[in-house]
Amino acid sequence: MSNFNLEIIILVVGFLMIIAGVYCLIRTYHLLKILIGIEVAMKAVTMFIILAGHINGKINLAQTFVITMIVTEVVVAVVAAGLAINLYRKYGNMDVRNLRKLKG
Repeated sequence: MSNFNLEIIILVVGFLMIIAGVYCLIRTYHLLKILIGIEVAMKAVTMFIILAGHINGKINLAQTFVITMIVTEVVVAVVAAGLAINLYRKYGNMDVRNLRKLKG
């Protein structure tokens, strides 16, 4: 398998992951499912950054960006998990439409 074919496979898989993540975002109101959709789409973006670094020969720079993205993803996931726990405790479900009712 040549290097070009591997790049095409990574691109196709990445686009499919982004489509799956966006579908998960659009299709549901459940906060944990939305969080999973965001994470799947972000993993695809991470793959694209690594692929771009590999193609351009700047893999070290790509790895630096990916580490920064991973840290940002963890912060977003922790905040969203905190919201989900608070939402579930208050309303007994994780419907994002109930977020408007939460107050400080």
